[in-house]
Amino acid sequence: MIAYIYGKLLEKEDNSLLIDTGGIIYRIYVSSSTLQRLSENINTDGTIRLVTYHYLQVEPSRNIPVLIGFLNEVEKEFFEIFITVSGIGPRAALKALNKPISSIANAIYGADIDFLKSLPGIGEQRAKEIVAKLQNKVGKFGLIQDEKIKIEERKKDIADEAVNVLLQLQYKKQEALMMVKKALERNSDIKTTEELLNEIYRQRSKYGK
Repeated sequence: MIAYIYGKLLEKEDNSLLIDTGGIIYRIYVSSSTLQRLSENINTDGTIRLVTYHYLQVEPSRNIPVLIGFLNEVEKEFFEIFITVSGIGPRAALKALNKPISSIANAIYGADIDFLKSLPGIGEQRAKEIVAKLQNKVGKFGLIQDEKIKIEERKKDIADEAVNVLLQLQYKKQEALMMVKKALERNSDIKTTEELLNEIYRQRSKYGK
């Protein structure tokens, strides 16, 4: 049983990673929520450590070993209780976990069927089964700080997008970076690139700089 993988990240795909552990390259499947937070867990030398769930995918003529990666033991534990729901296997769970685990856990605890139905592959009946099975088992998972991290990553994406737009408008890079930085300092509630650019425009219109 493979419990952890540590090695250099070679390639990132839609739902998997290729990791070189020193001559042996493993394909590790990951959820969308894990993929979104991957960059902050990569070391400066390009290496990464993942907790893994190892299982055999049984097919009519062969058994295929599959590794699923998580950023920590708590996320793996959530995955393990999620697949205890009837009809949700490892691959289905991997597909369904496309939102922060804390958000999914809070939805389960609060019996938010509409939110759970929005997860890929989860219909209304399955959502009700998830609540019935797991509602009293997910409290600690709602405390994971992944939602906050996702928000910070989105803010960085918005800032990068705004800088790119300003560069296309013939501003110098250092000037664009400073304009974006000051706009975010003035208004920390900005949620889209358009809002950020509008804030920059308002400031320049007001003070002429």
